[in-house]
Amino acid sequence: QVQLVESGGGLVQAGDSLRLSCVASGRTFYNYAMGWFRQAPGKEREAVAAISRSPASTFYADSVKGRFTISRDNAKNTVYLQMNSLEPEDTATYYCAARQGIFYSTLQRDYDYWGQGTQVTVSS
Repeated sequence: QVQLVESGGGLVQAGDSLRLSCVASGRTFYNYAMGWFRQAPGKEREAVAAISRSPASTFYADSVKGRFTISRDNAKNTVYLQMNSLEPEDTATYYCAARQGIFYSTLQRDYDYWGQGTQVTVSS
């Protein structure tokens, strides 16, 4: 069993930055590929970024490429999402997810564990 706890959300202005963190319980964090998803009101949850067990492999949604960076620190059981140049369209609840295995996925159904979410609100 893995428990995920996100933090770092908040209310910011367009152009600002935030760094989300997701801390995983347990001693096997390195066994999991990790993903960040987001869900805006009235919209479906979508994959934002993901990282494989090997940090060299990452995914970014087109809407966040060049602005967001996903990284992981296995020693701290933590995955991060650095979000720069935030836009009002980035307003959503952001969820961290863990998938046992080497490779990430962009599909929600492929993830085994989810955090409770952290709210990000970007004002114009």
